[in-house]
Amino acid sequence: VKDQFGVPTFVYQVSGEYAMHMAAVQNGWLDERAVVTESLICIKRSGADGVLTYFAKRVAQWLNEV
Repeated sequence: VKDQFGVPTFVYQVSGEYAMHMAAVQNGWLDERAVVTESLICIKRSGADGVLTYFAKRVAQWLNEV
């Protein structure tokens, strides 16, 4: 899309994906930071210029801790 139209591309995580991640975290199956970080890195690696996510506030807090 980016090559064809020459515009920035944005990706969003749908509510079902958010719910799936959070259910796995709450059941102790996955580490929250690890799964969220991996998910967002995968989106960025795919070539997205921007990401819209339900995890935005949480990730911003994590980044401020560094």
